[in-house]
Amino acid sequence: MSSLRLFTQAALARTYPRAVWMVRNRTWLIQETVLPVLSVSAFAFVYKSMQAPPEFVGFVIMGAAMTTFWMNVLWSMGAHLYWERDSGNLGLYIAAPAPLMSILAGMAMGGMTTTTVRAAAIVSAGLFIFDVPLQPTSWWLLAGTFLLTLIALYGLGMMFASLFLLWGREAWHTVNLLQEPVYLLTGMNFPLSIFPTVVSAIALLIPLSAGMDAMRQVLFRSQGVMDVGWEIALLAVLSVVFLFFARRGLNTLERRAREEGTLTVRWQ
Repeated sequence: MSSLRLFTQAALARTYPRAVWMVRNRTWLIQETVLPVLSVSAFAFVYKSMQAPPEFVGFVIMGAAMTTFWMNVLWSMGAHLYWERDSGNLGLYIAAPAPLMSILAGMAMGGMTTTTVRAAAIVSAGLFIFDVPLQPTSWWLLAGTFLLTLIALYGLGMMFASLFLLWGREAWHTVNLLQEPVYLLTGMNFPLSIFPTVVSAIALLIPLSAGMDAMRQVLFRSQGVMDVGWEIALLAVLSVVFLFFARRGLNTLERRAREEGTLTVRWQ
């Protein structure tokens, strides 16, 4: 019980600064909500000029909202421990009695809080401006799929955090490398079903792809790559796998820090 309590306290303590930041610094609203809506508008007007089905505009709005979570996973989760080492805080994390997993869990919860507000603002503005019709089969199913997608995404972010720290300076290049291909493979601005079967199957291994495809089916009753039930099951499996390897990677980091003493050295 004491271990669970320590884990919870450390996670909440790490969540606090990220959650409070969005209240104390409100200027982020302009950059993180107004500007993404402008990019959404460009694709939305293209679809409208082509007289595409109205749900295609909804695809674009959802893609813009969910992409904010991917960026948060890459930069605020994946590369964060690498940055903390350069700033000198990683040694404090390792020396603390709380496990690294709890610290990353706090980063994930804080990131989810701020990014959810940002995504909700984008969706609200997009739906209000373009009047996209919503026909959800089940709001509960939509909420459950969204939550499971976040768990899988941030589990992947925790795994990235350990890998990027082990790779050292290559982490920066890896983060940049993973941005544009994922925008394509996730079907950010178009239905994922237009890809060949093999490409779609590979794309579904990215939690963002499976999550968005399932949520689009639930929210717009559109054609998906797989049945919603199978995609939800895939998200559950990915969540377990990513969290398992994240824990293994963080345990390896802590062991290296104690045995070699070089993990917290800058530029290594």
